[in-house]
Amino acid sequence: MSDLFSVAGKKAIVTGAARGLGRGMAAGLHDAGVELALIDVMDGIQEAASQIGSKGPRAFAVQADLSNRVDLRRAFNQAVEGLGGLDILLNNVGITRWSKAEEMSEADWDVVLEVNLNSLFFMAQLAGQYMLKQGHGKIINIASLLSFGGGYLTVGYAASKGGVGQMTKALANEWSGRGVNVNAIAPGYMATEMNIPLMEDTARNKLILDRVPAGRWGLPEDLVGAVIFLASPASDYIHGILLPVDGGFLAR
Repeated sequence: MSDLFSVAGKKAIVTGAARGLGRGMAAGLHDAGVELALIDVMDGIQEAASQIGSKGPRAFAVQADLSNRVDLRRAFNQAVEGLGGLDILLNNVGITRWSKAEEMSEADWDVVLEVNLNSLFFMAQLAGQYMLKQGHGKIINIASLLSFGGGYLTVGYAASKGGVGQMTKALANEWSGRGVNVNAIAPGYMATEMNIPLMEDTARNKLILDRVPAGRWGLPEDLVGAVIFLASPASDYIHGILLPVDGGFLAR
C-alpha cells in the first residue's frame, strides 16, 4: 500500500511556488521525497527553494515571468535540465484582479488570462511533449471553485479557471492512452494572500463560511494529500478529473 502512494525519487516542477498554495504543495511533495524545480517571478522563490530544500531531496529555484512565453520556455528547459528528468508538473501559478466586470481594464483581463490559462497550457504542452516521449508522467493543474461557478467581482479569474477545467479534460482525452495523466485540483476558499480582500470583508467572509460545512477557510496543507494522490501510482487510471478540495462547499 505504501508503494501505491509513493512519489519518493520523482522529479517535479512546481510553478507559482514562492508563497501560498504553491509553496505549501511544493513542501508537501518534498516531504514525500520529490526533487523539485520551483518556478516563480517573485524574488522570494530563492528563499522558498532554500528553505524547502534545506534537508532531504534537492529543491532549486528558477526565477521566470510565465506571462512571457519566451521566458516560460527558458524556465521549463532550465528546470528539466537541472532536474535531469521530469515526472510531475504541478501547474499552480495564478493571479487575479478584483474589479466590477463593467470596469475591468483590457490590461487586467489580458494578464489574468495569460498567467492563469495560457501559461498553464504552454507549460503542460512542454511537459506533455517530454512525458509522451518517455511514456509516463503526471500533470496536475490547479483549477478553482470558479471552474464550476462564476464568482463575484473576478470575471477574468473565473473565465481563466473555467478554461483550466476544460483544458484539463481535453488534454486527458488526447494523452491518457499514451501514459500521461492530466488532472486538476479545485481548491475552495483558501486563506492565502490572494483572498485577503474576501477575508477582511466581514459580510463576504460570513457568507463564505456559512456555505462551507467544514466551517473554516482552507490552508495550503489541506491540498497536499490530493497532490500526492494525483502524482502517485494510486491515480494511474484517473484522467481528466477536477478534484474539489473545498471543505464541502460544492456539496452544500
